[in-house]
Amino acid sequence: MNSHLSVLASLLLVTTAHAASLPGDSANGQRLYDAHCTDCHDTSVLSRPNRAVQSLDELKEQLASCSHMASAEFSATETQDLLKYLNDEFYNFPSDR
Repeated sequence: MNSHLSVLASLLLVTTAHAASLPGDSANGQRLYDAHCTDCHDTSVLSRPNRAVQSLDELKEQLASCSHMASAEFSATETQDLLKYLNDEFYNFPSDR
């Protein structure tokens, strides 16, 4: 039983490490999301089983599209913060960094 728990804990740490390795400020990303993105949708679209975004690259593309639709011009730092928040909280895609 303990060995099963150890394996599970190791897998969770590896998954968390991938998401955590993405640079940015997740707290600022959440603030930006709350200020600019919730006019069109809430976070339920991010956690639905049939969500359109299936990779980190697709998340980047979707973020660019949403920025355009929201008429928001995010700096490179703000874009990275949004990306980190969305990936840390909803997607957990592995980072290639």
